[in-house]
Amino acid sequence: MNTGYRLPSEAEWAWVARFASGPGSTLYAWGDTLPPPPGAGNFADNAVGSLVARRLDNYDDAYTVSAPVGSFPANALGLYELAGNVSEWTHDYYEVAVADPFLARVDPLGPRFGDQHVIRGASWMIGTIGELRSAYRDAGAQGRPDLGFRVARYAR
Repeated sequence: MNTGYRLPSEAEWAWVARFASGPGSTLYAWGDTLPPPPGAGNFADNAVGSLVARRLDNYDDAYTVSAPVGSFPANALGLYELAGNVSEWTHDYYEVAVADPFLARVDPLGPRFGDQHVIRGASWMIGTIGELRSAYRDAGAQGRPDLGFRVARYAR
C-alpha cells in the first residue's frame, strides 16, 4: 500500500532548512550569524569530548550525542532540528557537480542511479563553520551514529 511517506528530495530539504524565520534564504538553519545562538541545535561542543576532533568553543547544547526530537525550537515552518542533532538522508543520489549549475530547474532530483545518497544537515558530531552551513552536503551508503532521517509526504 502506498502511503505517500518518503524521504525528502535534496531540493525539499534545502528549501525548508533555509527557511529560518520566514521567506528568504539564510546561511544557516538558525539564520545568518556565527557562532550559533544558544539553543540553536545540537552540535559538536565540549560535551562530546574526544569523540570528535573539532568542536565549537563556548557552545553548550546540554547533550553529548543525539538529543530527543523537539529539544530545540522549530523553524517558521514548524520543523525541528534542521541543523544539529543528526544529519539526514535524502532521497537523491549523490553527484559531485551538476552538469550546468546555472540551468534553472524545478525540484531537481539529481541522478536516477547511484551508490550513495545525499546527506544534509549538521549533527552532534559537526563543529566546523563549513559543515554548519545549510548548503553543506555529504554522501553516504551506510548508516553512522550521527545519521537519521526525516519523513516527507506528498500534499493532497
